[in-house]
Amino acid sequence: MMLNYYFKYYLACLSLIFSGFFYAQNSASGRIIDAKTNKEISGVEIFINDSNQAYITTSAGNFNVSSDTIIYKLKFLRKNYSLENIDISLENSQNLIIKLSPEKVGDIQEVVIHNEKTKYKNKKENPAYAIMQQVWKRKRNNGLNKFNTYTFKEYEKIQFDANNLDSAFMSKKVFNKLDFIFDYADSTASGKIALPIFLNEAIYKNYGENKPGKKSKRLLVAQKTSGFQDNQIVTLTAKNLYRDINIYDNTLNYFDIGFPSPVGTDGFSTYDYNLIDTISIRGEDAYKIRYMPKRTEVLAFQGYLYIGTDNYAVLGATLKSTKKININFINGISTELEYDNPDDETFLPKKFVTEIEMTPFSKSKKAKSIIAKRSVDYSEYEFNKPIEASVFVRREEEYDDSFVDKDDAYWAHARPDSLSKTEQGVYDMLDKLQQTPKFNRIVKLYETLGSGYYNITKGIDLGSIYSIYGTNEVEGNRIRLGARTYFTRNDPWRVQFYTAYGFKDQQFKYGVEGRYMFNRVNRFMIGAGNRRDIMQLGVQLTTDDGIMSRSFASSTVFARGENASLSSVNQTNIFTSIEPWKNFQIRLDGTLQSIKSANPDGFSLMYYRDGTLRKTVNDSHVTLSLIARPGAKFSQTGVDRYEHGTLAPTIVLKYTRGIEGLFNADYNYNKLQFMFYKPVLIGSWGKTLINFEAGKNFNTVPLALQNIIPGNQSYSLVSNTFAQLNYYEFVADTYTTLHLEHHFNGKVLSYIPLIKKLKLREVAFIRGAYGTLSDAAKDINVEGYKYSAPDEHIYYEYGFGIENIGFGNLRIFRVDFNWRGNYLDRPGISKFGVKAGFHFGF
Repeated sequence: MMLNYYFKYYLACLSLIFSGFFYAQNSASGRIIDAKTNKEISGVEIFINDSNQAYITTSAGNFNVSSDTIIYKLKFLRKNYSLENIDISLENSQNLIIKLSPEKVGDIQEVVIHNEKTKYKNKKENPAYAIMQQVWKRKRNNGLNKFNTYTFKEYEKIQFDANNLDSAFMSKKVFNKLDFIFDYADSTASGKIALPIFLNEAIYKNYGENKPGKKSKRLLVAQKTSGFQDNQIVTLTAKNLYRDINIYDNTLNYFDIGFPSPVGTDGFSTYDYNLIDTISIRGEDAYKIRYMPKRTEVLAFQGYLYIGTDNYAVLGATLKSTKKININFINGISTELEYDNPDDETFLPKKFVTEIEMTPFSKSKKAKSIIAKRSVDYSEYEFNKPIEASVFVRREEEYDDSFVDKDDAYWAHARPDSLSKTEQGVYDMLDKLQQTPKFNRIVKLYETLGSGYYNITKGIDLGSIYSIYGTNEVEGNRIRLGARTYFTRNDPWRVQFYTAYGFKDQQFKYGVEGRYMFNRVNRFMIGAGNRRDIMQLGVQLTTDDGIMSRSFASSTVFARGENASLSSVNQTNIFTSIEPWKNFQIRLDGTLQSIKSANPDGFSLMYYRDGTLRKTVNDSHVTLSLIARPGAKFSQTGVDRYEHGTLAPTIVLKYTRGIEGLFNADYNYNKLQFMFYKPVLIGSWGKTLINFEAGKNFNTVPLALQNIIPGNQSYSLVSNTFAQLNYYEFVADTYTTLHLEHHFNGKVLSYIPLIKKLKLREVAFIRGAYGTLSDAAKDINVEGYKYSAPDEHIYYEYGFGIENIGFGNLRIFRVDFNWRGNYLDRPGISKFGVKAGFHFGF
């Protein structure tokens, strides 16, 4: 083993030595000729390595270049010829013969430059269409996938500015003792004031390996934040606004909403294109094409594309939302993209700048708003150089807050550009603000509304404030108060508890849970808890054994019909979990519980065991859960994490084993469950939410331990439930369910006159369930004759909803109209129903 270790070590050293030797050339020479005529060509721009500035422009057919740094690549560019890239090595640096091929313009017979929007009888008459055809024909892929290994540096800067401020606003009483902040404000072109309020800088080192295995790592090496370091809601908001985009994709993801890309192959179905100029972009000639949406009511962009005249690569692009953008809290979006194109097949990101204007209420351009600007610079690309395997291993120090602390000298050197005077002042201003009690009170209010918890002293929060009141048939009016420990956003341990009181049953309930995380790398964690509470079982198939998960009973304020099917649960849980791989969790739960009816007169859980009538089910079980979240992103590293908005799927596989006799448990049983959830963007037609679940009880168990097809007798929106089912209407040993919900984002209603001005969005959905229930499972329950499974045919519901109801930018209300598709002859059922609720999102 030791010999093998040293052999690998010396092999790595030799590889580095020889790599350096072969790349240690700093000069190159040769001739440049026409590939077709073999005649020498002059006037050729030569670029060294990845530089965007031409080193020389040749005056003859030969060239000779030298550099103080290693030359590993040369680019040769001349108008009307294809871009030529040559890799330079020690053996291939002198007496080179460079052959440039004339670029065929293809179907472009004549290029006519227009400054105004021109209408064409059909797209084939449009010269921009011929250009875009060449772009699609030569569609490029991210160059990072081309090389065996790669590394690059990423500098990210996120800044929030309060915008459209004026003297009247600045003189408000709320700014009493805070007026010094306006010393850091800047005047805008409109004469208004912009005040920087948040600045976050981060530097990442990206590593990737494509061969022999697929690996990648984005390592945060430095971060600097102006204020709000301990405020997870502000930081999460900043990070959660942005998604990575690829201009060549047909759909661009903003806020998990699909926008049609102007470079997509179906772009002409959404946009009008107009060739207006030919300009130079970083030394390369480019067509400047203006594009605009054919209909301003749809989610689309307007702006310019810069397409290389020689290679039809996207050199840059601007994307700007229309004035009629229909996204909550957003007044406008603009993005500027720059790409480098090392060869005819690939591109590399160079610089992305995205600016988002957010307002809570008004769509007016004069409204007070927040400008959130993110700029990302990509640099220091290196390819096909050895990367140690240890680089891809997660290390404990990477999760330490101090790991990213760097001094001012480091930042001065690491930034691609120095900070502006305004940006430099943000750090000083926020430091002063944090010493101001009034400002801290404002931040605390925002934090409370965002997290649901109110901090009363160091380390103690009260909450959640959103679960204080509820009502149900058994408890009547219900009050719930709780608290948690909270010292920092990265706490390795947390204790939570709540107590609740029902004014009808005059009983106290409680829940308490503690969790401790030993390792932040693999998130090895243990926890334990206990609760005694009134719960609505049967509203979720793939259940969570966690003690602090919110009881559905405490959230029901208005219900369809009387709900007496509540259970009294005494539950103790211990668990351990670990993430051996990123976003893949293994969790083991041990649960001891007793379940009985909370309303014996109206809902029976009585069952027979060994010929004896029992009213309380004693259950001890162990559950093994495998939970995968590929692509999910999280902000914090503590026992609780805050997730960024993504389109990441959730995949859960659970096995539960009931153990008879353990703590007087009544039954041995085996249960297997599977769940898959995934949001999918369907181009400009919106987003589909897919939720599929399946499961099987392999043994006979009483009703309290059975699979209940989730019903919803409230008037509220509850995801992954059946709106027209009563609680416990369908019970199944074996089940499958599918929920499909599509959000059109206003695509259909935007065609209807007058209605489109309301900016409403349409939702369509269909839900189905199929299952079976054995005779033995029916016979074990006293009232088993009442229960059946949807085994005759698939039970289904369908309907539509209207969302984005509200005013201005505050459109968070949704109403659904539901129809029951079959099993219509059952007593006490509802064939049609209306559900409503708040839908928070963009």
